[in-house]
Amino acid sequence: MPIATTTEINRAHRRFAIAPMMELTDRHYRYLARLLTRHTLLYTEMLTCQAVIHGDRDYLLGKHDSEGPVVLQLGGSDTTDMARAAVIGEQMGYQEINMNVGCPSDRVKAGRFGACLMAEPKLVRDVVAAMQDAVSIPVSVKCRLGIDRDDSYQALADFTEQVALSGCRYLIVHARKAWLDGLSPKQNRSIPPLRYEYVHRLKREFPALHISINGGIDSLDAVAEQLHHVDGVMVGRAAYYQPAMLATSDQRVFGDLPDGLQHNASFESLSAVARSYARYMQSMLESVDQGPRLNTMSRHLIALFQEVPGAKQWRRHLSEQASKSRDAIALVEGALDYLVHETRRTA
Repeated sequence: MPIATTTEINRAHRRFAIAPMMELTDRHYRYLARLLTRHTLLYTEMLTCQAVIHGDRDYLLGKHDSEGPVVLQLGGSDTTDMARAAVIGEQMGYQEINMNVGCPSDRVKAGRFGACLMAEPKLVRDVVAAMQDAVSIPVSVKCRLGIDRDDSYQALADFTEQVALSGCRYLIVHARKAWLDGLSPKQNRSIPPLRYEYVHRLKREFPALHISINGGIDSLDAVAEQLHHVDGVMVGRAAYYQPAMLATSDQRVFGDLPDGLQHNASFESLSAVARSYARYMQSMLESVDQGPRLNTMSRHLIALFQEVPGAKQWRRHLSEQASKSRDAIALVEGALDYLVHETRRTA
């Protein structure tokens, strides 16, 4: 098993992060995201500790050197197994381990991890402490405001106190509670009301903790507003379905002025990103035995262009042609042709 060199996640990286999202934030999306932003902190999809211990580690945990700082999110509640999985994550080159205490799905609840663990804060404390004892990299926790009817601010504060007692210094809070009985995971992303004020108060009352906020934040303007109250902001589906927003995040969130086409949201810049990603896809197709299919990787490009002439044809071409092709360069160039044609036609 290769042991990668660890690059420390610093305080600046934590100002802005892309949330872990099942079936979305895989290694291919993370490669694309890094073409758009140098500094944004990236997360894996959630992996169960059992999958990490017993599964195909290269498939589940493999990542490209260019991904930079990436956090591995783990699901589980057994102290020994979570510590073992954390060690594997560190060996595979991840710079932080995050414990999932926020996912509301029935499958997660049945496995005794995710949001249901908010009812067991001392267990979360013990699991985090065990992981921290096992690895030299940071361990963080991502949680909800609460679960079901136990969603008072005091319940959140009591949970946070137990997390802090573990020695953990990094907490990400999705500013909605989770209804574990009656709402689907999708509904849990929108129906429970957002209560940003709970997270803002938490930061005031736990100043020693680095607290990030998540939930319903869909623009860099909203990110800037939240940074007046908390240490960091995590954006989920907006970063996936509007990836061009990442192209200006280095400048707007981190104060890093762009020095190349890949770091702004112009048509030329995004086209350069698309071509760079096409070369990456082609390299994966040619170098990995029985590797990913082209459409598995190209789906992350579909939303790159929004509200520009030809964007609809761009999306259609990628969606319809990727499953029929083994030439990523030609696929992307063909889709870009629609954008170039429509831009010239409407100029």
